[in-house]
Amino acid sequence: MTLLVILGIVVVLGLFLAGMYNSLVSLRNNRENAFADIDVQLKQRHDLIPQLLGAVKGYMEHERGTFEAITKARTRAMNAQGVDEKIDAEQELSVALKGLNIQVEAYPDLKASENFMQLQNEMADIENKLAAVRRFFNAATKELNIAVQKFPNNIFAGMFGFKTEKMFDLGDTQREQLDKAPEIKF
Repeated sequence: MTLLVILGIVVVLGLFLAGMYNSLVSLRNNRENAFADIDVQLKQRHDLIPQLLGAVKGYMEHERGTFEAITKARTRAMNAQGVDEKIDAEQELSVALKGLNIQVEAYPDLKASENFMQLQNEMADIENKLAAVRRFFNAATKELNIAVQKFPNNIFAGMFGFKTEKMFDLGDTQREQLDKAPEIKF
């Protein structure tokens, strides 16, 4: 009888651990799937950047530093390996692209160019899609992180190789820019 009780406890514990493991695997896969959606949008963004820069170069030849920063950030983003490295590289690219948008404001002829406006609209569309898939990714990441940190999962999650994961947020540089009051020039 004692042997059956011990066997029953072992079976229940095994089923509990299997259920916990399967739940964590599902959450990790949801996060990876969410990042795959981000990757699609990032690829489109990376493909559009050279076209956008080409449209702008004739107007802004003396803004070489802006172009170099964007090109360098794009290359880093395209070569990034792993989710965390891609997140960091994309944050750097977003900051560089914001610098381009600021520079463009000084060129009314450029803003009136039909080609530039089309590229700008495509970039805005991609950025909006990126914002949506980032929210989904962050929700999946949050769900995984909560599951990894909750008791009793936290006891076994490390043994199974699960850890809290990085969110795809604004990053420190963009957050600092948002915290500053806008500069208005006349």
